[in-house]
Amino acid sequence: MIAGTQPSRPLSLRDERGGVVAGNWQRWLGPAASEDEGLLDRAIGPVLDIGCGPGRHVLALARRGVDCLGIDVTPSAVRLARSRGATVVEGSVFGPVPGGRVWATALLLDGNIGIGGDPVALLARVTSLIRPCGRILVELGPPGTSGAAELARVEHDACMGPWFAWTAVGASCIGAITAEAGLRLTSSWHAGGRWFAQLDTPGS
Repeated sequence: MIAGTQPSRPLSLRDERGGVVAGNWQRWLGPAASEDEGLLDRAIGPVLDIGCGPGRHVLALARRGVDCLGIDVTPSAVRLARSRGATVVEGSVFGPVPGGRVWATALLLDGNIGIGGDPVALLARVTSLIRPCGRILVELGPPGTSGAAELARVEHDACMGPWFAWTAVGASCIGAITAEAGLRLTSSWHAGGRWFAQLDTPGS
């Protein structure tokens, strides 16, 4: 599949009951939106995009001349991202990640702070991958969003990715989660109908 083409089955994130957890495939497959670009203004390279999907943020950073690597557990998403020219590896953030602690910024966008079903554990893992005085840029659900951990997988066309634990995290929860993870909530904002936050490691 090439950039901008419509999959025969919309790209979606589905739970184990068959419900759509997230399914904005038009946004995922399109170019970075203005609110994405505004968030990426905060990214300091090199950048690790966790759960990069089709790679629109990796591509947007590459156009800026910022070194960025995407990582995703779904083979079809990795193939799609690579077909679009994004530098992406297949794997889990909880497994081996290239680069050691070279990364200055990590991205957890499109709700990816829910990967693993335990946001505090995920943030601790991401903190171990980035440089001291690094930052994590996250996208959240609307205030009031909450959800128990469940299994989900990425689906598009006839391809289905592996199951992984997932939970929804709303903007109203991020302060407590950030504190529990030992990070600092530097800023949070709302743009384009979406919610974002910047989390900095101690000493930043």
